[in-house]
Amino acid sequence: MRALRRFRRGEPVVVVSGLPRSGTSMMMQMLEAGGMEIYSDGLRGADEGNLRGYYEVERVKSLETEEDTFWLRDVRGEAIKVISFLLKHLPESLDYSVVFMQRNLDEVLDSQAKLLALRGESSDTDDTRMRAMFERHLAGTKRMLATRSCFEVLEVSFNEMLVDVSRNAERVNRFLGGRLDVERMAAVVSPELYRSRR
Repeated sequence: MRALRRFRRGEPVVVVSGLPRSGTSMMMQMLEAGGMEIYSDGLRGADEGNLRGYYEVERVKSLETEEDTFWLRDVRGEAIKVISFLLKHLPESLDYSVVFMQRNLDEVLDSQAKLLALRGESSDTDDTRMRAMFERHLAGTKRMLATRSCFEVLEVSFNEMLVDVSRNAERVNRFLGGRLDVERMAAVVSPELYRSRR
């Protein structure tokens, strides 16, 4: 059944998703190192908030309002980063292999606060309310992903990845068809990526 679906609809789009500051850029780096084609416009380069770059596509931010999503057909077989808040706007006419990054929410909040500080900004929402909002969002997103047939999902823990990178890199490789170079994927991960440890 999956082979027939693949024949009719083409290769799935590989989507790296999760909350902001949950390790999505790290996973994009791993996939690129492993040999996967990456879809990124390069407009947002590396900075102090993300030392190796963000791997973003500006057009993704318009998924909520843009009616023309035909461009996503060109991304089939490649990896693209889509923040978790925008996953529900991906068109069901395509299939998606979603690598969904999870991270300790206290670390996410710490990392977001540090990024805002680097920009000279601050949040109007306290951590308790923000954490509750994230928890509701993640629960709703998981339900949505489980009920839409266009999504196939692998959840990956950022925290566990940094503890046992080889095992987790192999999990990602198997999920995406087993064609990636796991050693090169694992070599991307380093302690400098873990700057908001809890």
